[in-house]
Amino acid sequence: MVHPAPEHPRRIVYLGTPDVAAPPLRALHAAGFDIPLVVTRADKRRGRGSTLMPSPVKELATELGIPVTSNLDDVLDVRAELGVVVAFGRIIKPHVLDRLPMVNLHFSLLPEWRGAAPVERAILAGDRQTGVCLMAVEEGLDTGDVYRRELVDIEPDDTLDELRGRLVDVGSEMLVAALGDGLGAPHPQVGEPSYAEKIRPDELHLDWTRPALGVHAVVRLGGAWTTFRAKRLKVHRTERVDDGEGRELVPGQLDGTLVGTGKGALRLVEVQPEGKGRQAAAAWLNGARPGPDDRLGQ
Repeated sequence: MVHPAPEHPRRIVYLGTPDVAAPPLRALHAAGFDIPLVVTRADKRRGRGSTLMPSPVKELATELGIPVTSNLDDVLDVRAELGVVVAFGRIIKPHVLDRLPMVNLHFSLLPEWRGAAPVERAILAGDRQTGVCLMAVEEGLDTGDVYRRELVDIEPDDTLDELRGRLVDVGSEMLVAALGDGLGAPHPQVGEPSYAEKIRPDELHLDWTRPALGVHAVVRLGGAWTTFRAKRLKVHRTERVDDGEGRELVPGQLDGTLVGTGKGALRLVEVQPEGKGRQAAAAWLNGARPGPDDRLGQ
């Protein structure tokens, strides 16, 4: 059984892991909420020396002097009124929810884009609007009733980091206000759900036969790549161009910084050749000197 959240909780357990989960924790702490425990993933080994690295949320909790654990069951031993979940990345088992009501800050307009990658999927789908929902945590995947929601516009050139940053700011403010003013009664999600699976590595491989806006959307996620003369070329930034510009170009064909797609063209702004650093596309082209038969994606 999932218990309803208290109207005015003051003693909160916080569950989160990545960078996006740090600002809401900082906002709750600054607002004076009592946070006796933070739950996050265990430290991971990274780098050549296999150094143990804490999650961004653990780093912040340590800075704020809040006890941290990676064992979810530890919340059962803490006197708290509510659990707040932000990008925790782990399933919360029923026996925990039976003991402690929880709310989740989710970066979409539920029931749209339930799941792990809602911001990425909104960009890829060409959505013009997304938002943040504060919802009750239950056993289903992002199926809980919604306490509050805020709309956020998606600009045509928003990168993933830019859009997610705005959503985190809006969500942090909404979370503090909701817990401080009183959660009120939640409302059931209405509409047809869609699901936001994690982005697969192959989805970041640019397909120049797709329309320009679709290719541009993939670049906006970060990590996009193509090939040039059989070597990998990362594409960090592109720009949309007027409809008439580059319309004679076939997919992958270059004309200066313009590159053809299946419909329209894009302008390369920043790229990274294999084994080299990021650089302006114009500088890369000066060195690469593509010929008339060269194509991106080959």
